[in-house]
Amino acid sequence: MSPTLSVLAVSVVCLATLAIGAYGLRLSRTTSDFYVASRLVTPGWNASAIGGEYLSAASFLGIAGLVLVAGVDMLWFPVGYTAGYLLLLVLVAAPLRRSGAYTLPDFAEARLESPTARRVAAVLVVTIGWLYLLPQFIGAGLTLQIATGAPRWVGAALVGAVVLASVLAGGMRSITLVQAFQYWIKLTAIAVPVVFLVAAWRSDGSPLPDDASWVTPLHAFEHPLYSTYSLILALFFGTMGLPHVLVRFYTNPDGAAARRTTLIVLALLGVFYLFPTVYGVLGKVYASDLVESGRADAVVLELPERLVGGTGGQLLAALLVAGAFAAFLSTSSGLAVSVAGVLSQDLVRSEVHRTVGGRIPGVRAFRGASVLAVLVPFGLSLLGLQLAVADVVGLAFAVAASSFCPLLVLGIWWRRLTPVGAVAGLVAGGGLAGIAVVITLVAGRGDGWSGALLAQPAAWTVPIAFVVMVVVSLRTPHRVPRSIARTMVALHAPESLGLDPPGRSH
Repeated sequence: MSPTLSVLAVSVVCLATLAIGAYGLRLSRTTSDFYVASRLVTPGWNASAIGGEYLSAASFLGIAGLVLVAGVDMLWFPVGYTAGYLLLLVLVAAPLRRSGAYTLPDFAEARLESPTARRVAAVLVVTIGWLYLLPQFIGAGLTLQIATGAPRWVGAALVGAVVLASVLAGGMRSITLVQAFQYWIKLTAIAVPVVFLVAAWRSDGSPLPDDASWVTPLHAFEHPLYSTYSLILALFFGTMGLPHVLVRFYTNPDGAAARRTTLIVLALLGVFYLFPTVYGVLGKVYASDLVESGRADAVVLELPERLVGGTGGQLLAALLVAGAFAAFLSTSSGLAVSVAGVLSQDLVRSEVHRTVGGRIPGVRAFRGASVLAVLVPFGLSLLGLQLAVADVVGLAFAVAASSFCPLLVLGIWWRRLTPVGAVAGLVAGGGLAGIAVVITLVAGRGDGWSGALLAQPAAWTVPIAFVVMVVVSLRTPHRVPRSIARTMVALHAPESLGLDPPGRSH
């Protein structure tokens, strides 16, 4: 891999990101621009932006690495990442937009009329956001190290600096433009090399992997049936609890636009996820040594030189490096905006403005929180954690599925949910999943049932969260919010009726 071409590719992506962010600054004139782009983003533009921030390091590098290591069992990752949007479309997208909220804690407070629920939701948003940001920095460090030989902290620092510059410049308005642009960079970067790789594979006689277990379902985990279904549950239900995904639906003009956005997202993700699998299969044939060296996540970056070689291989590798950095930058930007929004609302109390659906801090508070949102996961990325990039993202999905999924589903569709029940469920599900995640990150995946239960906790933490919310709510019927009837109508009635969002005072 040519260090010169790789540096040039990374420089182009970073400069383009900063240039688009600077253009977004010209459009960001109000506090609403910084938080939700004034709710004026069209479905097509918003879907591209969601695809840009959702297709992270786990998608661009991690899935191919997992397929290389463990075979067909890992195909549940792209299936789950995509199918989660179908549940989001059916259960959450339009009512969440009608809530008029800026963040998930806003929704929790508006629906439950409880400051305590807001604070608990805020802690979970920051936890999930930092957990999701962590693999972005790890992946950036790995990519730049492979491309140029630089220490891993350099790539992480570069992503952090560019993300901060973009977020501080124009907030959500700026980031929307950046992420939409970066989706198409990523799709081009991962799709074009596949044409040449498959051609080289065909000219080599189309060899196939000779490991029978690699193509056998339910073999990759120690307790395969449990681990597979727990992973599916985390991915399917975790999508609707990811704060950086949900905040994008607040930028749509109305609930109908939110639904159209989700449909377009399903198509964009479906196209993209065709390609990482190809890299994983070809890697099993031509780059199995990466598994033994613990560098499976590098298979996407190394295949072009192994199969194509020469200048052509170096050019394709540089294109992939550019796409990988676009993935790190776009996802990190979305996460930084969502985490900074919550930090500035609930930890920084200066310059607070009252708006429909909640309160939002001023731009100065948002910018200060953005620095904290990026620095904490950057510091954690320097600790040398040994988990695969996609595994860390999977843990973030597990926490989201065990906390915000029950809150959103019950909060939107069950009028008897009480603040006490919601908080109890958030603490039980999110807390247990968080403990499992910390143990797995620190100690690695253990052996036996204890290792499986901790590494894939969603199968037991999601049901616990739902059960606790329902049981505690049924035992505290007197705590149902007094305005629940108006709130439920506002969540489900068309915007054309002109009803106030939940939480707006009369």
